[in-house]
Parts: sequence; structure tokens; C-alpha cells
Amino acid sequence: MDTQTKVDVQGNREKFIEIFEANIQREGAVALLEYLKSSDFFTAPASTRFHMAVEGGLCFHSINVYNRLLSLVKLEYGDNWAETVLPETIAICGLLHDVCKIDMYVTELRNVKVDGEWEKRPYFTIDEKLPYGHGEKSVYIINGFLRLTREEAIAINWHMGSFDDRVKGGSYTISSAYRKFPLAVMLHMADMSASYLDEERN
Repeated sequence: MDTQTKVDVQGNREKFIEIFEANIQREGAVALLEYLKSSDFFTAPASTRFHMAVEGGLCFHSINVYNRLLSLVKLEYGDNWAETVLPETIAICGLLHDVCKIDMYVTELRNVKVDGEWEKRPYFTIDEKLPYGHGEKSVYIINGFLRLTREEAIAINWHMGSFDDRVKGGSYTISSAYRKFPLAVMLHMADMSASYLDEERN
């Protein structure tokens, strides 16, 4: 939270909702959007200290991932991209891949030395209320409102790539997922591009 990065929380909220409502029409979408509005999704950070550890960082990151994913799909499949990957699928995967971070971050105070004097500064930390994992937790939350396709579920589940705790623990399942579901590869690439190229890191 010491970063000087600021995001337009209200403007990004409106942009997110506009993209969501224009593309996601599946049964349960309205209830899911209402859930997001009632949560801290639009004000939460994207992380505690890595990328976009600022108020509104999570929504900002989600929009960035959506834009990156849309570009990657168009690059991969050309003018007729929507015949291979539906715009609704891109919106679901891009906008919702990190809903696992809802109601997960809390603000605490720590002592920081400034010009030789100690000051209390706020910082984000984690209070995990639903310890269900990361990508798999997003799939669990979304499926409580609308039915994901298999491809969408796989893509969201494995969007962390080699940063996923299961991969770090030795699981090779991600290799099979990436071979069978190109969208999963592209969502991971979109997530990394947004995090490392589009966003401030603390």
C-alpha cells in the first residue's frame, strides 16, 4: 500500500459492469453480478505486495486480463475468432478468473521508519475465509451462480500456471490441461501479461 499507484475505482467498476452485461448472458449471470456488487470485488487489491496492491486493484487487473485475453484469441484465430471462442467465454474467463480473491484481503498497520521517525502505515494482508485454493476456488464460486463450460472451468482452474501451488507441489496435470485446452494457455498468458506488463508492481 506504500505504492503511489492510484486507480479509478468507480470508473473501473462501471467499465467492468459494462463488459460483463454486454457479454455474459448465461442463466445466473445477474445473480453473480449482484454478488460481485455486494462484495469487496471492486475495491479489493489484486495482491498484498506484488501487482496492484492498491484499492480497486482486483477489478483493474480483471479488466486488463480480459483485454489481453481478447487480443490473444483474436491473434490466434484471426477474423473468425468468435466461431472458435465465444465472446461470453472470454468475458467469463478474463473478468472472473480471480473472484477467489473476494473478501480475502484485510488492512492492518505496521511501523515504518520515515525520516528517522516511526510511523504507522497501512498494508494489506490475507485473512482466508474460504481456504479452497486459487483457480479452483474461482471455479467453485462461479459455479455457484452459473454453469461453466468444461473449457472455461479448466482455463480458470489453471490460470496461475507454474505459480499454482499444485504445480509447485509436483502435479503434472497442468501439462495435460494446456495440451487439451488452448484457452487455458491463453488465459495464463493474459494473466501474466497483465500482471507484468500492464500493472505497477510494489
